[in-house]
Amino acid sequence: MGRFLHLPSLEEAPDEDPLSGVANLFDVAVVFIVGLMIALFSVYRLGDLLDPNSEVTLVKTNADGLQEIIVKRGTEITAYELTGETLGGEGERLGTAYRLANGQIIYVPD
Repeated sequence: MGRFLHLPSLEEAPDEDPLSGVANLFDVAVVFIVGLMIALFSVYRLGDLLDPNSEVTLVKTNADGLQEIIVKRGTEITAYELTGETLGGEGERLGTAYRLANGQIIYVPD
């Protein structure tokens, strides 16, 4: 029985680095992060942010209720902060905007 079972002696200890598994964990983490980024871009349909010829407008509201409009035209990104000021001037009425219960805004031209 002893001749079929070969156990390494203490002199034949393997020369393996005990931290070699950490590199594999790092690789798995990088693949997970890239997959998560792709999933978020597809769920929120943000692929247009990476396209240099697209135009995107986002409305962001922070915890204080202040809104910010972010506009991307081509490769230029501009951010506008909304204030509570009322502006006046001359012009013509173009239509009416309605905010629905789910937060969606609908514009109805006159």
